[in-house]
Amino acid sequence: MALYDDENKRLSIKLVYYGPAQSGKTTNLMRLHDLLRTDLKGEIMMMETANDRTLFFDLLPVGFKAPSGLLIKFKLYTVPGQVVHDSTRKAVLSRADGVVFVADSQRTQSINNGEAFANLEENAARVGIDFDHLPLVVQFNKRDMANILSEDEVMDRWREAPWPVVFSAALDGRGVIETFNALLLQVYDNLNQEFDFQQTHKLSRDEFIRQSTGQLGNEVT
Repeated sequence: MALYDDENKRLSIKLVYYGPAQSGKTTNLMRLHDLLRTDLKGEIMMMETANDRTLFFDLLPVGFKAPSGLLIKFKLYTVPGQVVHDSTRKAVLSRADGVVFVADSQRTQSINNGEAFANLEENAARVGIDFDHLPLVVQFNKRDMANILSEDEVMDRWREAPWPVVFSAALDGRGVIETFNALLLQVYDNLNQEFDFQQTHKLSRDEFIRQSTGQLGNEVT
């Protein structure tokens, strides 16, 4: 739930990358840090990692100023993928304004993906998030790996779901910005109702995406 600081004219938005262990959540943040314009982003922080696995969380701060002077700050978090850290996952997920679910495209990971998605839905309820209205994108990562589900197979399973599905290979950056954009579109629509981006802050949907990502020359679809 976005936090508005009226005195400092600042809106803080929390976005969380959720998914099974080693699906590429941290890699998404690392590639975003590489791809976003320098003036938009802070330093990426990786908290308590061991053996390339996140034990607490990673954090990437991103921000820009709207034409009205409102400072919009994003905090992008990952959660630990291991089940033993479920209490941390709940803590990080709490008050999220949007979620990217990072699934592993490898055939051997289908059960882990399903269990992690069910865990996301359960934990959202536990921390008071309305899952039916939560901005959510499903990213099928690791498209550069061998023995992966085909796009048709993935879509056969997810076609009826209400969330956009994006295919990615976060290690080389493919699909990372597209995933972020897809989430931002939903976040804008959710928060525009409360903070009146369009009228009060002169911030259209397209401009919100452009400013958030630094993709100033790209049209939003």
